Amino acid sequence: MAQSDDPNDPKGLIREAYRIDGITAPECRSIFLDWALSLPEACDQAQALRALHASYAPGAPDHPMSQVLQEGLSAAQTPRRRGGWRSRERG
Repeated sequence: MAQSDDPNDPKGLIREAYRIDGITAPECRSIFLDWALSLPEACDQAQALRALHASYAPGAPDHPMSQVLQEGLSAAQTPRRRGGWRSRERG
């Protein structure tokens, strides 16, 4: 895949997913995972996800990648429990 000028999608993975005719939700999830793993460490993943969703989803609300991006946004907004054995007070 060609490199992209979009800092939120440096490899153009999300852009290309929207161009694939007949792409399925599982294929979009796989591409999404590749996208997430390929982001530079300095990139704010939640911000990049919001920007990509705002850019692509309104023009293709029924596309499976729009659904995957929405699921990613929902997961990013869900607070995660932090803790386990490390958060317990030592006595």
